[in-house]
Amino acid sequence: MDNSHLSAAAPDVNPVLLPLALAAAGSTGADIERLIREARQKARREKRQLTYSDIHAALTAGQAAMPPDLVWRIAVHEAGHALAWTAFDIATVFTVTVGNGSGGYVESEMRQGVVQTQSWLNQMIACALAGQAAEKLIFGEAGVGAGGSERSDLARATKIATDAETNVGFGRAQPLLYRSLEEQPSMLSLDRQLAQHVHDRLEASESMALELLSRHHDALLALATRLAEAKTLDGGEVRALLAQEMNATATGSKKAAP
Repeated sequence: MDNSHLSAAAPDVNPVLLPLALAAAGSTGADIERLIREARQKARREKRQLTYSDIHAALTAGQAAMPPDLVWRIAVHEAGHALAWTAFDIATVFTVTVGNGSGGYVESEMRQGVVQTQSWLNQMIACALAGQAAEKLIFGEAGVGAGGSERSDLARATKIATDAETNVGFGRAQPLLYRSLEEQPSMLSLDRQLAQHVHDRLEASESMALELLSRHHDALLALATRLAEAKTLDGGEVRALLAQEMNATATGSKKAAP
């Protein structure tokens, strides 16, 4: 659940191949090559040509093996990311997927021409933490999927928060002093005041994510439910579903639970 990704441009995919592209979302080129090679070998053993269905089955094989409760948790996590990117209008979601061997994945493209203020930066952190926040909101606690590697949600959020405090002029202490993390990789370990300021910013951004997801609780659940069912959604469906649910909440047209 640590693979939310911002791409440089929208993918241009033939509609016929779109299901395969969605099934492969989040997988590396080496993973895809291996899976197709195995599918081709299977077809040869059965003395027939490789088919579209063979490739799709190979790309989605790992999804069926995941327990439903794990699929649901990952779907909630990734739905949190997708909702935050969309609601804050920071990025356009292209693909959301679960169960592809990497846990879950959101591929998005950053909006261009945005004025990158401190508010924008804090929303970026909130988006990175929105998966964990969604788990806390729905399950009462988060799993370990938000951390654990340099590519994880927590690592990326910490990097943005540290940049805010050290080198883009938004720090609480000595904001005009530029400090490079590349030159001092252990800065957070050595400077307790800086570490506290970074953590305070992370906590504030997580609270922002929790408030957003709480306000759009129905939209979060609707997106997670659809994602758990389909395993992979393209951005068009994600945006349409969120727009419908958020509009219903805003207009008060949701029926109260009995």
